[in-house]
Amino acid sequence: MRSLIPVLSLTLSVLTLNAQDWNQWRGPSRTGVTAAFKSPATWPDRLKQIWKVDAGEGHASPVVSGNRVYLLSRVADREAVTCFDLASGKQLWRESYDAPYRMNPAATSHGKGPKSTPVVDGGRLFTLGISGVLSAWDAQSGRLLWRKDFKNDYPTTVPDFGTAMSPMVTANPNLLIVHVGGGKQGAILALDPQSGNSKWTWAGDGPAYASPIVAEFEGVRHVVTQSQSHVLGLSLADGKPLWEIPFTTDYDQNIVTSVSAGDLLVYGGLSKPLTAVRVKRAAGKWTTEQVWQNPDVPMYMSSPIEQGGLLFGLTHRNRGQFFCLDLKTGKTLWTTRGREGENAALIEAGGMLLTATTEGELIVARPSAQSFEIVKRYTVADSPVWAHPVPAGALILIKDASSLSAWGF
Repeated sequence: MRSLIPVLSLTLSVLTLNAQDWNQWRGPSRTGVTAAFKSPATWPDRLKQIWKVDAGEGHASPVVSGNRVYLLSRVADREAVTCFDLASGKQLWRESYDAPYRMNPAATSHGKGPKSTPVVDGGRLFTLGISGVLSAWDAQSGRLLWRKDFKNDYPTTVPDFGTAMSPMVTANPNLLIVHVGGGKQGAILALDPQSGNSKWTWAGDGPAYASPIVAEFEGVRHVVTQSQSHVLGLSLADGKPLWEIPFTTDYDQNIVTSVSAGDLLVYGGLSKPLTAVRVKRAAGKWTTEQVWQNPDVPMYMSSPIEQGGLLFGLTHRNRGQFFCLDLKTGKTLWTTRGREGENAALIEAGGMLLTATTEGELIVARPSAQSFEIVKRYTVADSPVWAHPVPAGALILIKDASSLSAWGF
């Protein structure tokens, strides 16, 4: 019995969500918002680089569970899954597999990926590669638990510019949600995280590049995402389609992760008005009612965050403008002058906006309704940063084109 105690303690430490955990796309709540980060009382003139490692290429964001960092990246023609020690950056394990990939000529500047952020949950790490290979790993050892490649299920296993949707794990029921396939044919799958067996399937149009969320409306949990031609809501319990909104962008580039706040859902896309709808049910039927549209702040690859009734984001207009909207009315409260960068990944942590840009900057700002109140600008990379900055205790993790670094105060 005594010999079991260390094993049980290790298991509990893996399964328990720690305060510093950032275990999936846009953090533990999948909203880009966390209160766990300890923001310093005074931000220094320069951040201190605690460690930096060559981590492989790609735009997938790192994830943190306990004292470990996990990353999906490309090393030569293989996709690599690597586990690092959070405090030191020491590599604890790495596993890889062949992942040849031919880029669409229009996306050569973005490299061969991968782009999909992993999710770690229940002692397992789930990754979705650039060509649609879904893998489950033991988070402690790196041992492969199961894998699916879908090449026998759909004519193509990736959209035109490679897989970018980030998988999601839910509780009650415990499901792994992924959107697979490509072209005009695909499916949203709910799988058993332990075995990879199917729990339910929604067969519809193929995936775009957006990542799903779970939103609750009138006590019912909906899986909400953008497919190639819709914004849609499915029942988390059984995958039944509840509602859908026709929505397309040029070259099927639906990318933005939707934001849920109360009974409102906000979505957007390339050169499309940012839109809020009210999701409601009447006589047993779900409907969506448009509440507002704002054509001045269309969004391309960046996803917005909501805090305190305000919506913050980056529009692709004027070569990148940060903005703030009133969530209730959609009214623009402020925008910056522009030329902020091709893309910016925003989070709100410890009461501050932390924004990584394709200019290699980390911008710290206060979430204000009056202006973009910048506290500090830091240079944290020599190459564009597409991944989200990840807060972890008193550290901020930055994944640039090929390196992973940790910064402190």
